[in-house]
Amino acid sequence: MRTLAKNVYAVGVQDWDRRLFDELIPLPDGTSYNAYLIKGSEKTALIDSVDPPRIQELIGHLVQAGVEKLDYVVCNHCEQDHSGGIPDVMLMYPEAKIVTNAKCKGMMLEHLDVDEEQFMVIADGQTLSLGDKTLQFVITPWVHWPETMCSYLKEDKILFSCDFFGSHQAGSSVFVEDEAGVYEDAKRYYAEIMMPFRSAIAGNLKKLEPLDIAMIAPSHGPVYPRPALIIDAYKDWISDRVANKVVIAYVSMHDSTRRMVEYLVESLADKGVGVKQFNLVGVDLGHLAIELVDAATVILASPTVLVGPHPLAGYAAMVVNALKPKTKYAGIIGSFGWGSKMVETLTGLMGNLKAEILEPVLVKGQAKPEDFEKLEALAETIKDKHSQLGILT
Repeated sequence: MRTLAKNVYAVGVQDWDRRLFDELIPLPDGTSYNAYLIKGSEKTALIDSVDPPRIQELIGHLVQAGVEKLDYVVCNHCEQDHSGGIPDVMLMYPEAKIVTNAKCKGMMLEHLDVDEEQFMVIADGQTLSLGDKTLQFVITPWVHWPETMCSYLKEDKILFSCDFFGSHQAGSSVFVEDEAGVYEDAKRYYAEIMMPFRSAIAGNLKKLEPLDIAMIAPSHGPVYPRPALIIDAYKDWISDRVANKVVIAYVSMHDSTRRMVEYLVESLADKGVGVKQFNLVGVDLGHLAIELVDAATVILASPTVLVGPHPLAGYAAMVVNALKPKTKYAGIIGSFGWGSKMVETLTGLMGNLKAEILEPVLVKGQAKPEDFEKLEALAETIKDKHSQLGILT
């Protein structure tokens, strides 16, 4: 149990060893399932819970904190890594009420073993008194589920934001100590989870502006005693600003595509265009996602496998399509042996991407001098496009 403010405590769990989230997202720094205890002069509230396998640790922290009676369990978000421990909490404190919004209540009834009679449904902007402390609820849909909300402790100016502003990072300190390290993990978290909901996040940031926020306590990662660090980062990430950067994700079977990629990377660098190159064999999805946040251009490079793209290139296209980065331009390069519909397939897999599709470069066998000339022309086109955006350094 660690203290945020007077009678406000972090009672969640640090998961140092978890390395994969949702069987999809790499966790190089582990993660945490943050829950917060507020002891008011009249009522006591728990903000969120933990992933079900770690519920005994949360219960232990509540016992350590001397919580004999719990009046409210606030659920900001129904995803099980936050809400999954609530049924066990309710078994221990059956007199408590689950406080959440109507949409979240409906989802909890579908996903968890809870009773409808246990709920107290609140509306956007509604407050709940704990005596000398007051919670205000701000519904913030689509960060990143439709039912999400934040809870604001008015007297201490603490925003309990759940997944909003989070970062997958386990640590021994409740507060941010390494701002650069947390920024990187928070950008990874945004890229993998929040980026598809840029427009919704913009609206929800505006909803939070009237609040006087002195501290942000998310449900993953450390607490921000300097909220501007993460708020300003989010404002930049959701903006239309892109960097002078090309992300090239590639896979190669017999070196033809690899040689094309290496030539294109060198040509772009010579023209003053920044490049991030990723070999899709063994790539850390998080690193790729981070670079997609503000890349002006994305290039997928692949050999042809049975007329279509290599499966890893298809996977990369699906990731780009799902994350929907603010990329302005996209291109496809690669090779084939006797026939290919790779360009059509990859383009079709990126239908959500609102980007101009550049002229593809597809070669038969090994690239020849005229093919390298086409790659040179592609690099020149990208340089010109970046120059028109005013981002070329």
